[in-house]
Amino acid sequence: MDFLDEGIVLSARAHGENHAVAEIFTAGHGKWAGLVHGGQGRRMRPILQPGNSVRAEWKGRLESSLGHFSLELSHARAGELMQDRLSLAALTAACAVADAALPEREAHGRAYHAMAVLLDALGEPAVWPALMARWELGLLAELGFGLTLDRCAATGARDNLIYVSPRSACAVSAEAGAPYKDKLLPLPAFLRGASSEATREEAVDALRTTGYFIETRILHLANRGLPDARAHLPELIENASF
Repeated sequence: MDFLDEGIVLSARAHGENHAVAEIFTAGHGKWAGLVHGGQGRRMRPILQPGNSVRAEWKGRLESSLGHFSLELSHARAGELMQDRLSLAALTAACAVADAALPEREAHGRAYHAMAVLLDALGEPAVWPALMARWELGLLAELGFGLTLDRCAATGARDNLIYVSPRSACAVSAEAGAPYKDKLLPLPAFLRGASSEATREEAVDALRTTGYFIETRILHLANRGLPDARAHLPELIENASF
């Protein structure tokens, strides 16, 4: 079996003295692992940086085998962002979330293309924090854990929705949530489509909310926590000087 696809490098780990096993998020085949011959060498190591886009050819004797990748670099995002500490942190965080949350060999084309849009926007600090929260919200929905943000879980009201219940993953209005506000998660207006723009504070609130559900709805099933790179991102954004 073999296939040719576009993909985003999520991670690579050493295999033996010279090779590597890469996890590639492909457009048509989902997250797929494969051996990269010479993956620890000078030529391949820069290609295998998380966030880079590649043309990936996978070959294996059986569909269930590890197989191997032949990779051609198409967009060196990691190199472009090397001088921007915050954007590079966001690149690392997004790849870590996708690597941890996506199932193996299950196509998720919408999540792939949305991730490519997010990664291409990382040079725009006023844009990408909110875009990342939207991507994570879409990833939750794509994997079957979508949030219900169009009505209040307690009253059914559709106005003044400013919280999310961590238990039900549903929106809660300001009035219904007032007695429990310390136990609820924030719901910025842009995250439910009520506004097209977001302040830095709103983006940080949204990332804390989506991060909570990624951890508790998806990653806990494999006894994992939120990747460190993603867990620290809201604080990095808050302290950034842009």
